[in-house]
Amino acid sequence: MRTSPAADGGPADGNTAARAWMRQRRAERRRMLQRQIWSRGVRDRRVLAAMARVPREFFIAPALAAQAYDDVPLPTTHGQTISQPYMVALMTAEARLTRRSQVLEIGTGTGYHAAVLASLAHAVFSVERVPEMVKEAADRLASLGLSNVTCLVGDGAWGHAPAAPYHAIVVAAAVPAPPPRLLNQLDLWGRLVIPVGDRSLQELMVYQRTPTGFEARSSGACRFVPLVSPAAFGDG
Repeated sequence: MRTSPAADGGPADGNTAARAWMRQRRAERRRMLQRQIWSRGVRDRRVLAAMARVPREFFIAPALAAQAYDDVPLPTTHGQTISQPYMVALMTAEARLTRRSQVLEIGTGTGYHAAVLASLAHAVFSVERVPEMVKEAADRLASLGLSNVTCLVGDGAWGHAPAAPYHAIVVAAAVPAPPPRLLNQLDLWGRLVIPVGDRSLQELMVYQRTPTGFEARSSGACRFVPLVSPAAFGDG
């Protein structure tokens, strides 16, 4: 795990500063859970526990560590962002994971949401179009001991058919309509959690596969970057 800058002085001073830095981050994480997530209606205790375990500061640039638990998305590399904690919690809660769940994540980014999902599910397959980000995220996840995540380079709208069907698919980028291939990779009663809309107006939609088709409902307004994929606009 990344360490904080040591204070001036000997190793003991550096260790003291590192412990104080970690205590501060843990306190910020607890406040985040209470003020941003619980207070806004996400009450799933397994999700809250997973969010409490995963250090968000580990998945962002060290210069932004003091903002790790702010109620905002934060910039990462390659023009991407790491989603605000509340949205990660909401999407995870909507996925309704169990310890037996097989999950597909579209948009690995820095690996933060994959770490939360991996804390709750049996296996997570995470697809990202930028190879450099895939490598960096895989290294971060491995360093945290999360061996049940497989990071893959690919077009998110195509999903990852070899590991289908999935109990849940979580998409961290907006589409004008749910990609058919993602819907088809859901198991019966599986759930696709995905932002749907244009750049200015989106809703977080939940699609559940039933024996007679798909049921859909909105979980509220959201705002994500668009999914970069020709297949996001059809089944091509």
